[in-house]
Amino acid sequence: MIRTIDGWAGANGRTDVFAQTGPSDYRSEYIRTERFIDATEFRERVEAASLVISHAGMGSIITALELGKRIIVMPRRASLGEHRNDHQLATAKRFADQGSITVAYTEEDLIERLDRLQALNETERLTSPASPHLISTIRGFIGSGRAVADRISYNSAENGNAE
Repeated sequence: MIRTIDGWAGANGRTDVFAQTGPSDYRSEYIRTERFIDATEFRERVEAASLVISHAGMGSIITALELGKRIIVMPRRASLGEHRNDHQLATAKRFADQGSITVAYTEEDLIERLDRLQALNETERLTSPASPHLISTIRGFIGSGRAVADRISYNSAENGNAE
């Protein structure tokens, strides 16, 4: 997983990626790593992150969800000698079925999901909760220095937007 993320970061010019690698012997070329960080630093890094990528450990999943972060999980698999059983597959499936997380089962899945989320982040725009009339009035005021409309009323009972 770390090797895949490192290669993806290098190919995409990402210099903002950090990984806790655990006892891995892999030495990254493009991402910053620490073998282990304490729980406080882990939480701080998740709070600062726009995306969390993790194995399907409950602590990582719950922390990301609690802090409202997108998370991609790549479950460790017993068949690859990564874990003693496939409980992480079951955990990932359960959360994915609820729509809470994104799961990558292979390195190709992980790259595809990272590419998709990067594209989403680059094109994502906030939608305006304000009415077009309010936006027009504010633009007119900014442009002329005086209010264009006679009044602006708030009718939240009718549509929840300023009019």
